[in-house]
Order: sequence, then C-alpha cells, then structure tokens
Amino acid sequence: MADGNRFFPAPRLILAALVAGVLAGAVAVYVSESRSGNNAANQVAVGDSKDDVACAAKSDRAKKIAAAATGEVAALLPADPPQSLKNLAFNGPDGKPMTIADHAGKTVLLNLWATWCAPCRAEMPALDALQKEKGSDAFQVVAVNVDAGDDVKPRKFLKDTGVETLGYYRDSTMALFNDLKTRGLALGLPVTMLIDGEGCLVAHMNGPAEWSGPDAKRLVETALGG
Repeated sequence: MADGNRFFPAPRLILAALVAGVLAGAVAVYVSESRSGNNAANQVAVGDSKDDVACAAKSDRAKKIAAAATGEVAALLPADPPQSLKNLAFNGPDGKPMTIADHAGKTVLLNLWATWCAPCRAEMPALDALQKEKGSDAFQVVAVNVDAGDDVKPRKFLKDTGVETLGYYRDSTMALFNDLKTRGLALGLPVTMLIDGEGCLVAHMNGPAEWSGPDAKRLVETALGG
C-alpha cells in the first residue's frame, strides 16, 4: 500500500464507478482524485448539545494530533470543530447493539468497510496489524462492516484477507454510514475517524491508508499523548 496513487482512479473511471454504484443500489466505493481532495469538500455538521460543546473546545488538540498525520496517513484532517460521536450505533462482536460510548476511556480508530470495497481489501490487514501491535486498554481499532444481508460474506472476507485480531462489528442497515454522511464525514468507503476517550471526533479521513506503518503508529502515540 506504499503507493497510495493506485487507489485514486482517473475522472472517467470515477464517473463509471458512480454510475455502476447507483445501478447496483450500493454506496459508491471511495472516489477521489487525490488524498487532499478526498476531504476538501467536507463540511462537518455540529449540534449544540452539551457533548458537542465540550468536544468543540478541543479544537487545538485536534489540530495538534492531525498535524502528526504525515506520510501514509497524511490525508487525515482535524475535526473542524470536534464533535461528539458517542451515540454512533452498530452491533458488537456478540451481535448486540452498542455505541461509541461503550468504548469510553479508549481512543478509538473507527473504520467503515464493505466486502465490495476494493480499497478495503488492501486496508483491512493493515488495520488488523495496527490493532495487534497497538491495541490496549487505551486504544482500539473498531472496524465496522456495513454490508447488507447476513454475516456469511463479511466473515469470509475477513478470513480471506487474513484478519485475525480485529473484533467483528456490524451494521447491515447502512444507518451508521448515512449518519456520518449527513454529518459531512463520509463520502464513500473506506472512511476512518479518530475518536478520543470522551467520544469526541478528533480527526477523519475518506479513503485508504497504510495503517500498519510507522506513520500510523506515531499518530496513535500522539493521540494517546505519548
């Protein structure tokens, strides 16, 4: 994954992919011409709840953490402003409903993926390696599958890509993706968000990254205050 350009198709192919996605009734796979452009149009919608107000006060910290996103994770942008994501809902490894709030106290790298997302296939092993090396009581990679239907294809996908450490999180309703899309955070898949222990969005990225490399590890260490 060192050559990030291979994930960014030419405009003509982008249009074809979008048309195919609409015809298939699926969400478009990550579409953008460059790492900088993939986030450039994002306009994050922020509420006025007590949690959002508290998160918005962390703007300087968000910028500091995002400044540590270099090299293979340079497309990560600071939340502007940070907002509360503690109510984002999906199913946990036990199949029961949960939210980001259930990970209180942990910095979470939340990633949305699907079996039909080609960049996700290359990215998932890297996320698995990051969780294996950096996962702890303070940090966790939460990769949520958003395929419609049952668990057969997603579980086969994880097996085929050699994923062993990541927990199996699911949302087959697309509600999670649509929530993030409404907030201006999700353009396609994969999409990744860095969330602090109080459920505040710190930084976000649309598109794939090399999450097992030294750049990602330094980012995690910065987010943890190391």
